[in-house]
Amino acid sequence: MDNYLIKEENEINNIFDNIKELVISSRNKVYSAVNTEMLHLYWNIGRVIMKIQHGDERASYGDNILEKLSLKLTNEFGKGFSKRNLERMRKLYLYFPIATTLSSQLSWSHYLELLKVDEQNKRSFYEKECINSN
Repeated sequence: MDNYLIKEENEINNIFDNIKELVISSRNKVYSAVNTEMLHLYWNIGRVIMKIQHGDERASYGDNILEKLSLKLTNEFGKGFSKRNLERMRKLYLYFPIATTLSSQLSWSHYLELLKVDEQNKRSFYEKECINSN
């Protein structure tokens, strides 16, 4: 009888381990998909803002537009659309003008740090280091 219980316990543990692996794998895929979509959303918001400003990053009317836009977006969608965040989205578009150059291996938090680096060569170096360090 004891052998039967041990065998059953081992079988349950094996099934548990298998399901646990499936859950973790799926969670990682969902996180990656959400992260990638969020980065593309923010990049596209930056693109739209630059289009409105006709490519002029420091358009004199830009601050007023971003302030009003921030209020409307925050009222509609909640946090995450502050004027400062909209400025960051614009900068994301400026620093990474080709959407496909955004790495799905990096999160928005990584990009926020990279946006602090003005020199393209240094930014590219740190981007590669982030990816290599996982």
